[in-house]
Amino acid sequence: MTAVEDRRLSPYTGWTREHYAALADRLLTAAGRYRSPTGARIDLPGPASRNGRASDGLEGFARTFLLAGFRIAGEGGADPGGLLEHYARGLAAGTDPASPEAWPRPDELGQAKVEAASIALVLQLTRPWLWDRLDDAVRDRVVAWFATVIGQPYPPINWVWFRIVVESFLREAGGPWSAADVEEDLAVHASLRRPGGWVSDGDERAYDHYTGWALHLYPLLWTHLFDVTGTLCPGSLRLQWAADLRQYLEDAVRLVGSDGSPLLQGRSLVYRFAAAAPFWVGAVTGTSPLSPGLTRRVAGGMVRHFAGHGCGSGDGLLSLGWHHAWPAMRQAYSGPGSPYWAAKGLLGLALPAHHPVWTDVEQPLPIETGDVSRVVTAPGWLVSGRRRDGIALVVNHGTDHARPGDPRADSPLYARLGYSTATMPPRGAVPDNTVVVLDAEGRASHRAGFSACYATELPGGVLAAASQGRVRWVDTAADDSPDHGAGRRGPVVPGPVLTVVSVVRGGIEVRFARLDAADVPVRSLRLSGWPVSAATRPLTEAGAATARTPDLRSAVRPLRGFTTADVAVESGTSPLGEWTAIPFVATESAPEPGAVLAAVVVLDRGGPDEPDPALTIAADGRTATLTWPDGVTAEVALPAAGHHP
Repeated sequence: MTAVEDRRLSPYTGWTREHYAALADRLLTAAGRYRSPTGARIDLPGPASRNGRASDGLEGFARTFLLAGFRIAGEGGADPGGLLEHYARGLAAGTDPASPEAWPRPDELGQAKVEAASIALVLQLTRPWLWDRLDDAVRDRVVAWFATVIGQPYPPINWVWFRIVVESFLREAGGPWSAADVEEDLAVHASLRRPGGWVSDGDERAYDHYTGWALHLYPLLWTHLFDVTGTLCPGSLRLQWAADLRQYLEDAVRLVGSDGSPLLQGRSLVYRFAAAAPFWVGAVTGTSPLSPGLTRRVAGGMVRHFAGHGCGSGDGLLSLGWHHAWPAMRQAYSGPGSPYWAAKGLLGLALPAHHPVWTDVEQPLPIETGDVSRVVTAPGWLVSGRRRDGIALVVNHGTDHARPGDPRADSPLYARLGYSTATMPPRGAVPDNTVVVLDAEGRASHRAGFSACYATELPGGVLAAASQGRVRWVDTAADDSPDHGAGRRGPVVPGPVLTVVSVVRGGIEVRFARLDAADVPVRSLRLSGWPVSAATRPLTEAGAATARTPDLRSAVRPLRGFTTADVAVESGTSPLGEWTAIPFVATESAPEPGAVLAAVVVLDRGGPDEPDPALTIAADGRTATLTWPDGVTAEVALPAAGHHP
C-alpha cells in the first residue's frame, strides 16, 4: 500500500514515518535480489572498488544490515520480511573460514575494519532478536572475526570509532578486547575536536559531512547502546560530546536548502542522505537542541529530496552518484555497495512510531523563516542564504583538506571559495568559485595550503573572511585516478602570494583579490563564480559574466580592476545537469603587484539585479570600505602579505 501524504502533520514534506519505512523496505528488497547463495554477501552490479569483489560484497551486506537493523529496532523486533533470518545466515557463512563466501578479516583488509563496525552496531541494536538467538558456534566465529581488530593500526581519522564500536561489542559479548585500544582511540577523537562543536576528519583542515555522519554519530550512539558510561566513558565526556553535537547541529541545520538538499561539499557524496544522520542521533540520544518537528523536517527533508529526484528509482538500487548515477563521483574506495551508508540517514526508523519525532508537526528550516547569516569558525565558513531563494551557501576561507603551506593540487570538493545546496564543482576546464593566477601557458594556479586569516561578523548583517597563501601550478593532466589529481603532491612550480577577502551581505558576496610580485611570468588573474547546471544549455549574456538556467542565476560583476567578462559553458561535467555554465571576470594582463581587484559574485533564483555597494580602497591598500544603498557601511581588513612557504 502506498503511504498517503499528511500535510497537517508534515506541512513541508508531506511524509510520515510510513513513507520512510516504505523507502527502507524498497531499498532492502532491491538489494536483497543480489544476495549471494549463503547470504554472506550482497554482490551489487557495477565496477569493483580497489579492494575487490569480496570486500565489495561484504560492504553490501554490512551497510544494508544497518538499514535492516534500524527498521527492526523501531518495530520492537517485528520482522515480517524475514530480514533477520537472511542476515543470520550471512553471519554464519561470512565468519566461517571454510565457507566459499568467507569475509576478509579486519586484520587482512582495511575496508573490513569499516564494515565490522556496522555489523557490531546492529548486533548490539538488535541483540534480543538476533545475537541472542544465534547458535553458540556462530557466535564464537563472529567473536573470533571481530577480535582480529585488536591491536591493529587504524588511521587517526573517523576510523578510530570503528575499532571502539567493535571492541565494545566484544566486551559485552564476553570476548577479548583491549582497554588500551579504546583509550588510544578516544584520545585521537579528542585531538580532532575543534571550536563550536566541529570535528576535523584528521589533522588536516578536513571539514565535511564526516563530521556529522561519523564523528558525531558514533560517540553518542556508543554511550547510548553500550554499557560504557561511567566506565570506558566518563560521564563528563558524554556531556562534552552532547554539547559538541548541540553546537554542531545549530550550524548544520543552516546548511540545508529549503528543497532538502544538503551542502554539496566534501568527499563520499555518494552517501547522499547519510547527511541526515547527526540530526537523528540527537533525537535518538535525547541530546538535540532542535525540536522533534524540526528534526523530522531537516532529516526527513533530505531523504525526501533524493527520493523526489529519482534516487533509487528504476531497479531500486542506490547508484554511485547524486540524484542519479554519475560514475565520475566514484572514488578509489567506492564500490557498488558503498552508497548504502545512506542508511545512516534513516537512523530515525529505530525510533518507535509514538516518538515525538514522528508525531509532532514539522517545523520550518531556518532558511524557511528568514534569511540566514552565520560565521562557522572551525571550517572558516561564512554561511548565508536568502529565504526567497531557499539556497544555503558557504563562502570558504578555512577548508582545503590540507595544511598551511602544503604543496598540493586543489581538491575541488574542499578548496573552492564557495559551496551551496544547488551547485556542485564541475569537472571542466574552468574551475568554479576560484581566484586563480594564469601562468604564461594559461594554466590555472592552485590554492590549497593557504593560511586562514579571519572569519568574522560585522554590524549590519555583514560577514567577512580572508585567506592568503602562495599559489602554485601542479600538472595533473595525466592523472587518470577517480579523483583526477585532487590533493596530489609532487613537483610544483611556486607562484606569488595571493590574498582573497570575501564580504557577504544578504546572500551576495563582494570578493577582493590582491597579488604580490611574481617571480615567474604571469598572464592574468581570473575570478570565477558559481557553476549552474541544467538539462539544457544555460542562457548567457554577451559581454557579461551571467548565466541562467530555468531556476538559477549566476553572475560576476566587476567592481575594480577586472577588464573582461565571459561565461565558460561545457557539457557532461556535472551530475546536476548535462550543461554547466561558469561566469568569470579577468584581467587582460598581469595585475600590478599590490593592486586590489574586486567583483560582486551572485547565486540566486533570478529577479531584478540589486544595486552593488560603493567601494573605497584605503591609500595604503590595507582596508576596503563598502557602502550599501540602504546606508549600511562596513570596513574590512585586506591582510598584508606575510611569509608563506
